[in-house]
Amino acid sequence: MSGIKEKILHQSAELRDEVIRLRRHFHKFPELSYKETDTAAFICEWLQKNGIPFRKEIAGTGIIGAIKGTGTGDKVIAIRAEMDALPITERNQADYSSIHTGIMHACGHDAHMAMLMGTATVLNNNRDMFGGTVLLIFQPGEEKSPGGAKLMIESGELNDPKPDIIIAQHILPELETGKTGYKAGRYMASCDEIYITVAGRGGHAALPGLTTDQIYIASHLVVRLKDRMAAHQAVNKIPTVLGIGRISGEGATNIIPEKVEIAGTFRTFDEKWRKEALDLVRLIADETAVEFGVRIIVRVETGYPVLVNDDKLTSRAMELSKGLLGNDKIETFDIRMSSDDFSFYSALAPSLYYRIGIRKKDTEMRKLHTADFDLDEEGLVTGVANLTWLIHNFLSGDQRNQS
Repeated sequence: MSGIKEKILHQSAELRDEVIRLRRHFHKFPELSYKETDTAAFICEWLQKNGIPFRKEIAGTGIIGAIKGTGTGDKVIAIRAEMDALPITERNQADYSSIHTGIMHACGHDAHMAMLMGTATVLNNNRDMFGGTVLLIFQPGEEKSPGGAKLMIESGELNDPKPDIIIAQHILPELETGKTGYKAGRYMASCDEIYITVAGRGGHAALPGLTTDQIYIASHLVVRLKDRMAAHQAVNKIPTVLGIGRISGEGATNIIPEKVEIAGTFRTFDEKWRKEALDLVRLIADETAVEFGVRIIVRVETGYPVLVNDDKLTSRAMELSKGLLGNDKIETFDIRMSSDDFSFYSALAPSLYYRIGIRKKDTEMRKLHTADFDLDEEGLVTGVANLTWLIHNFLSGDQRNQS
């Protein structure tokens, strides 16, 4: 087993330049959710060149490749990478910076695709190292509801063969390069989008008796929603976030707009409270509408469920990563209020979602979802080696005494 470990580490390091090249290609040519046409075409060409069979145009642009080992065993492990970028204009000035104004890989999906392809290369070149099948999921639309993971599952393309385990790794700027991080059980919050319209009588700002002040009412509504949620959280002790990201009313200094639009997100870790809280939003909106004599329309776009990592799978993965990288390279995390549609996969099979460090020691963190985001590409090698090592061991059964 030590020979296999050294082989994985060596071959992952040898792929460094190629994985970086792939990541920079994806970064330079980003595409928004469900529009990843060129990205998908590039991946299909790469899979074909490497002799890896695949199915394409799943849930739009999605792809599933398959690598079958020649060893004994019939387990199926799926590994997921997302293809979509974010609607952000990049500020970085690098030769691989986005050429598409207003679109940027600011969440690391470019790195995820590159690491998955690097892992696929090691596995494909060493089919005798494992038995069973590895499914390579290149998924559209992680950043936008209803979530590409949900659509990939609903397509039925993951039913034959059906995965026994599903794994994803995600870069994390808070985590130092060379490290991996894990959290068993509930890790990331559910996520729903809330859209509220406050509609009433607009008019001249100097004649308030002839109007209903929609901006004033919307402001009241936001404060009430935040206060009521905070009060319930204090009693229920369930981590909860109601974030309002946008309020827009097309008025002027002397014009009261007829309507104001409010948009926000609701996140929590309890599915029962999730439903109750969204009902509470509607109730507060109805009460406010009656009080001020306006119409308030609430629309909720159901997003992603709570992301739950399988306890046994996570525990075993941590042991394996320690054996590969060293005890000092493994960290454990608390819950996180961000969300990921990988949570849908946990209903299909035991799942594992963990983190890869991409911040050089003693350097400033380049935060996700910002125009300045970038990463230490040396972390990509860790991602390839760790993912390959996990897959090899999970496909080989319980190698507890040999890792």
